[in-house]
Amino acid sequence: MDHRTLGRTDLRVSALCLGTMTWGEQNTEADGHAQMDFAVDHGVTFFDTAEMYSVPPREETYGRTEEIIGSWLATRGKRDRVILATKVVGPGPRFPYVRGGAARLDRANVTAALEASLSRLQTDYVDLYQLHWPDRSVNMFGRRGFRPSPDEEMTPLEETLEVLADLVRDGKVRHVGVSNETPWGVMTFLRHARERDWPRMVSIQNPYNLLNRTFEIGLAEVALREACGLLAYAPIAAGVLSGKYLGGARPAGARMTLFPTYDRYLNASGEQAVARYLQVARRHGIDPVQMALAFVLRQPFVTAAIVGATSLDHLKVSLGALDVVLTDDVLADIEAVHAAIPDPCP
Repeated sequence: MDHRTLGRTDLRVSALCLGTMTWGEQNTEADGHAQMDFAVDHGVTFFDTAEMYSVPPREETYGRTEEIIGSWLATRGKRDRVILATKVVGPGPRFPYVRGGAARLDRANVTAALEASLSRLQTDYVDLYQLHWPDRSVNMFGRRGFRPSPDEEMTPLEETLEVLADLVRDGKVRHVGVSNETPWGVMTFLRHARERDWPRMVSIQNPYNLLNRTFEIGLAEVALREACGLLAYAPIAAGVLSGKYLGGARPAGARMTLFPTYDRYLNASGEQAVARYLQVARRHGIDPVQMALAFVLRQPFVTAAIVGATSLDHLKVSLGALDVVLTDDVLADIEAVHAAIPDPCP
């Protein structure tokens, strides 16, 4: 397993990070435990979760994924072998059940969220605490244009970072990071950290895959120059890059079959791109999932790729990407597809 430094910290994390958001919805507690056992046995040291999970989010399963991780930590006694990351939700109308429907990234909310996460995780600290999405209008979750609301209420980034600094000082959080963030947001957090001697953001958890390389347009430079690397989520575009949804196919038990509104990576241009990437993989004798993951992992601004799995077989395929070397010919063919159909699913 390749291990990489997390930001400017002394932590080394596995290049593949175990994503967990299906646990408690598509996967049982036993499934989650089996995946964690398998992952650790194969060198994965990095787990990512969130207070919001399981996904799709609903009140009945809110926090369930953290509970599954917590029961595993309690029974396995392997807390010192895992770099554990979780997240606090930002504001949004979809979460009326989270802190009375008033979730923000202010002092009261961040503090309460972390205490609840620590309880569910059955640990007294997390290695990486991330802001799941900004407390302001941004173009995220597939939205291209930036249209700020003129009357929006926004928690000042200074307030958010100050409470995170207090949590680090208290030993409940080791390091902090952002998710679904913009270049302006990352650089503003870094400026406040420098000016106030507060913790630096050490990572950016944003989408990055062959169907969405928009991270390269600005954030990649920030990640490299500021040592604030990408934790790439959806590196195989929620399974779409496997090709299993081509031609309108909806395999039984698959994510888009169970939850058809989760169609961020399903559109006509994206399907054309997937078909062409599958041709590249076949031409070079590479599994398409492993090709997609290997492409993400080779980027110099990537710290880790977050891989989710609903079965151990899926996890085994993802781990196999670590042994895939993309030749210049493969990379040229990938770039040709990207040039013809750039970022069809941002």
